[in-house]
Amino acid sequence: MRQQLLQHVTELDAEDLPAYVYDLHDLREHAAAIHAALPEGVQLFYAAKANSDPRLLEVLRDHVDGFEVASGGELHHIQATCPGAPIAFGGPGKTPAELEQALQAGVDRLHIESEQELHLLTGMPGERTVAVLLRVNLPIALGPVALAMGGRPSPFGLDPAHLDRCLALIADDPRIRLRGIHVHLASGLDATAQLDLAGRVLTWASEWADQKGVELSEVNLGGGMGVDYGCPDRRFDWAAFGAGLHRLLEGHPQLTLRIEPGRSVTVYCGWYVTEVLDIKRSAGRAFAVLRGGTHHLRTPAAKQHDQPFAIIPVDTWDRPWKRPRAQDEPVTLVGQLCTPKDVLARGVQAERLRVGDKIAFGLAGAYAWNISHHAFLMHPAPRFHHLDHAPVPAGPQS
Repeated sequence: MRQQLLQHVTELDAEDLPAYVYDLHDLREHAAAIHAALPEGVQLFYAAKANSDPRLLEVLRDHVDGFEVASGGELHHIQATCPGAPIAFGGPGKTPAELEQALQAGVDRLHIESEQELHLLTGMPGERTVAVLLRVNLPIALGPVALAMGGRPSPFGLDPAHLDRCLALIADDPRIRLRGIHVHLASGLDATAQLDLAGRVLTWASEWADQKGVELSEVNLGGGMGVDYGCPDRRFDWAAFGAGLHRLLEGHPQLTLRIEPGRSVTVYCGWYVTEVLDIKRSAGRAFAVLRGGTHHLRTPAAKQHDQPFAIIPVDTWDRPWKRPRAQDEPVTLVGQLCTPKDVLARGVQAERLRVGDKIAFGLAGAYAWNISHHAFLMHPAPRFHHLDHAPVPAGPQS
């Protein structure tokens, strides 16, 4: 945690908590380093689903080649926040209204998930053209992964056996321009695993294109770059990944590669800050009850992990009773919700934790607030702070 960020967190009053604090300086440096690590011929699109906070998107616009969206709502949001930025529209279950919205917006790429989507697209009236990628669920063995999107029976993408019918539909409609293949099979991969998967995808795509007489100009490798919540300092090796992609492209000089990371771009810039409301014991185990909980930060409940955190001591105590504390013992950090699943970290050793101390959960810049069940129990929403070279006034999200 940067000193400026720590100072800002330290100065937050109880009424300002819980709060999300985004380090825009850190995000800018991280995104710039990712882009610099990628070789010529590789485009970087940010998956807006990871975190669509407008201030973050404005920072990222200067360091990415475009944005990937997965709904009409995200498409509208990106258009409003970053007008003119290239947009790729993916995701399953696109409605006819969303397809029409994509055509009107002139999206850079439309990722086709099924024959049904293609039929809907060919039935749209008008002369507007659209560049498409066919998302394919390749039968590639993945091994143990954090999250499998394909490589097995899945609702995502096209079975390779259905591609011929899709090619026939595209051939009959000159408005649809096939640019290539999209393959996103798994999330949570390190650079070595990502490169191995990329090599297998490129081999398959090239052989398929040669066999079918398809001009393959682009392959989208998706995202899924790993984030280690158990060891936050262990980050995806973008330098090694970029060097590996450079070697792969030497064998495919006509190709443009595109990647769509989300979590690995923004996760490190975000902190969820709250305070300890109570410390209690049950059957010899210590529990720290925090203001807020998984209705603000759903990630640890969704992924069943301990969210990494730092304790920021608050030494002021003006109550007439003894200050509850946990000392040199494992503590489970829970929220305010009426469910035993409202756990942010389980049995984590704490040297000292007291009621009134602040907790800053790291790796909260992606799939955190935006995937949480905000309305459950109707607790107040967190405040949002965006720090750059100087703190900005805090305020609730509108």
